[in-house]
Amino acid sequence: MTQYNTLTEKLKNNQSTWLVTGIAGFIGSNLLETLLKLNQKVVGLDNFSTGHQYNLDEVQGLVSEEQWKNFTLIQGDIRDIDTCHKACNGANYVLHQAALGSVPRSIEDPALTNANNISGFLNMLIAARDAKVDRFVYAASSSTYGDHPDLPKQEPNIGKPLSPYAVTKLVNELYADVFSKTYGFNTIGLRYFNIFGKRQDPNGAYAAVIPKWFAALFSGEDSFINGDGETSRDFCFIDNCVQVNLLAATAESEEATNQVYNVAFGKRTTLNELHQHIKNRVEKSGCKKTASKLIYRDFRAGDVRHSLADISKAEQLLGYAPQYSIEEGLDTATEWYTKNLT
Repeated sequence: MTQYNTLTEKLKNNQSTWLVTGIAGFIGSNLLETLLKLNQKVVGLDNFSTGHQYNLDEVQGLVSEEQWKNFTLIQGDIRDIDTCHKACNGANYVLHQAALGSVPRSIEDPALTNANNISGFLNMLIAARDAKVDRFVYAASSSTYGDHPDLPKQEPNIGKPLSPYAVTKLVNELYADVFSKTYGFNTIGLRYFNIFGKRQDPNGAYAAVIPKWFAALFSGEDSFINGDGETSRDFCFIDNCVQVNLLAATAESEEATNQVYNVAFGKRTTLNELHQHIKNRVEKSGCKKTASKLIYRDFRAGDVRHSLADISKAEQLLGYAPQYSIEEGLDTATEWYTKNLT
């Protein structure tokens, strides 16, 4: 039995209160689903700037009526400190997912990204500290590695940020470290590497590549690759991400806290390979509209060429054991996109 299996059995019989910011988003709604199924109490905070009510509606349909009663939604903004204090009140754990993602969006509007990802993050840190929560787990980012050339990426070895978004995520880590040393406040940062899976939005100018390609292939539209397609990423299925959030929040080892960890699968996939994986699955799903073109465009400003994570630190200190490879994750994701896009 893995450490995560042991934890989930324990949680089913021991109820705590979890605050999840960005609850209506892709990662937030998956955390909500898992926590409610484990009979936990969940307070969700979202301003619905990028999250969607239909994500919450879907979760409601996947849990029991009694489990859904354990969920409280606060519609509000992390840029408002009073809202943050209200949300943190009574919480045992905070899973801070709220942020404005996307490198291109941060290049287009760095001030807005800064306001959400730095000022909003600091508000949440202050509110969680004041509420004396047991653990503050936050979404960090692989973009923090910046221009550091080494592969695989190891937590201590970072370079210079390549985008305003990356700057904000680096500042999050610096603030969390200062709060742990100055106030004795327990934090853990999770550097996400290209998380994908059900409820990841294919719409909008800043949608991630996997849902965009599913949507394009199901509708028979062209797919686009920035660059030559040999750019590579460490794609990580959402259930792996949920696992490590829960492990990080409840880790009992003092050595495990006030750290940052890579969250990935530990395997590199090129964009050309990824597109072929998705196309094969869409075709097998019975979709008749997959005769679309793959069009290559210029490389995108601020993008890292290659990314691959060393996940040994999370394995050793948190008991992280990713259960889904990219292929297995895409199999599950295909089922969801088939149901929701066709």
